[in-house]
Amino acid sequence: MNRMTASVVALAATALAGAAWAHSGATGKVKERMEAMKEMGEAMKSVAPMMRGEAQYDADTLRKAARTIADNAGNALTADFPEGSLHDPSEALPAIWQDWDRFEAIAQQMKATALGLERAANNGIGPTGDTSDGMGAMMGQSDSGDMDAMMGQSDAGAMMMGNAQSSVMGMSADQIAQMPADRAFAMTAKVCSACHGDFRAEDD
Repeated sequence: MNRMTASVVALAATALAGAAWAHSGATGKVKERMEAMKEMGEAMKSVAPMMRGEAQYDADTLRKAARTIADNAGNALTADFPEGSLHDPSEALPAIWQDWDRFEAIAQQMKATALGLERAANNGIGPTGDTSDGMGAMMGQSDSGDMDAMMGQSDAGAMMMGNAQSSVMGMSADQIAQMPADRAFAMTAKVCSACHGDFRAEDD
């Protein structure tokens, strides 16, 4: 795994830890979607150490996690957001219904990417320095580029992550399935991050 991919995986693990939103007092659709988000967040966290090379790779575990994400994405995800369901403790933003087409597209992309990740589990972790998914070139970084340092510059980091998220949109499950598992995981994380960035209120 190259340093850029490792940084994206680490970022994903941190960001998606917040997916298990506290749902004390939640009812109805708000509770249902919070529980779905918790399931997806826990699935991502369960495989993040493997993606970072900190735990032994297990394709079956990755497939199970990817299936959990896929089952909660797409139409299942959008169905959990009936218009106006903003009562506490929801952290959903009104932007969801103001830009429903984008929200729906992200939900469908999340499903496609997770299905691709499920199949990519057979590919194992990519070799160090591999840039076969084109992300290194897109970022304008060499294999030795320091993603962490660049992400520390908020404006540049936000722009790069925005570009990365945009690059995932429109990718099919078949395309994701051709990637090494860690790359496919990073792509899945970027879709999750795009959704959180646009449609979820930040914690105080």
